[in-house]
Amino acid sequence: MGFRTGISERQRRFGEELRRVRDAAGLSALEVGEALGVKGPNISHTEAGRLGLNLERLNAWLDLCKVTDPEYRAGLISMSESSGRGWWTEFKHDVIPPALDLAEVEASATAVDTYETLLIPGLLQTKAYSEVINGYNERKVEFRRQRQGLLKGTNALPLRAVIHEAALHMMYGGPTVMRDQLTHLIEMSQLPNVTIQILPFDCTTYASTDTPFMLARGPHARLHTVLLEHPHGSTFVGDPESVAAFDQKFDRVRGLALPPLSVSTPTPSATYRDSMGLIQHIRYKVQGR
Repeated sequence: MGFRTGISERQRRFGEELRRVRDAAGLSALEVGEALGVKGPNISHTEAGRLGLNLERLNAWLDLCKVTDPEYRAGLISMSESSGRGWWTEFKHDVIPPALDLAEVEASATAVDTYETLLIPGLLQTKAYSEVINGYNERKVEFRRQRQGLLKGTNALPLRAVIHEAALHMMYGGPTVMRDQLTHLIEMSQLPNVTIQILPFDCTTYASTDTPFMLARGPHARLHTVLLEHPHGSTFVGDPESVAAFDQKFDRVRGLALPPLSVSTPTPSATYRDSMGLIQHIRYKVQGR
């Protein structure tokens, strides 16, 4: 089998996990190669995502490294056997590779947590808002719409979103677009699998993160993935220490944010503040523009 010419995030992460369990077992690439009946360099290429690994050799690798957790093993097997094809495949000429990787990560996730500062999270955007953000590129807008399909249906993806109040004041597309976007957030919050909170301007405690991020939870805690987006591209993070740090950051911003959007929860008092009240207040101001 020849080397892959393009390495997906799933393939890269699979190789990274194999290297991680090998290092934890204190084995060299040469030792694993000898046990599997392949040359040492092939082990390095596999860990770099350039080569695949059949089920027999994968199980032998995990046995050799004493990986016994059944859920973790099943997750690695699923990553290894996946074709990488899905609805996103038809967009391979329309969006950048990291966007395709994100769609694949979301498709295999058990839940997603996201924190945004200046934008409405992609999974919660209206078509009109998405058109503005994507420069009115029809295929990119459709790609985002299909990503949003994960939030509905029998196996709807659980989503927890914390949005900084700043994102609600950005008039992307103008008042009408933003008013409809705010209304859409309220509507989406009524889905049983969606929780939305707003981090207000007047929060007096530093949230310890200024970076928007998404935490996609995998079938095992060791397979969670963090996505960081910045002007120079997208970065996927999978090492346990970094993922744990972002998990803690998300818990922190959730704790600092206002109570979740809810159309059914009664207001305890006239001075009570929640995400619903703040969004309604901003929507009223936008409507007057």
